[in-house]
Amino acid sequence: MARRPRRNHGARYKAKVAMEALKGEQTVIELCERYEVHPNQISKWKKQLQEGAEEVFAKERKGEEGPKVKELHAKIGQLTMENDFLSVALGRIAEPGAKR
Repeated sequence: MARRPRRNHGARYKAKVAMEALKGEQTVIELCERYEVHPNQISKWKKQLQEGAEEVFAKERKGEEGPKVKELHAKIGQLTMENDFLSVALGRIAEPGAKR
C-alpha cells in the first residue's frame, strides 16, 4: 500500500472543515470522507476553533495597541535634534585647530 504524501492545509481550509464539524449537520466520519482528513485531525481543528473564538472578538480595537503616532513623531523630533547637536559637536572636534 503506497503512502500518501504529507499535506499541509491552509488556515482557510482548516476553518472550513472545523466550521462544518461545529455545525453538526454531518458526522465526523462523513466529513472525513468528504474532505479526506483523519477524524482526529477534524476533532483537533474543531477544538482549536472553539478555544480561539474568543480571540477573534478580543481584537476588535486594533488602534489602541502599540505606540501612538503623536508619541512617535515627538521621539523622531527629539532624536533629530540630538543627531544635529552631535554632528555639530563632532565637527568641532574633527577640526585641526580644536582644543581638547
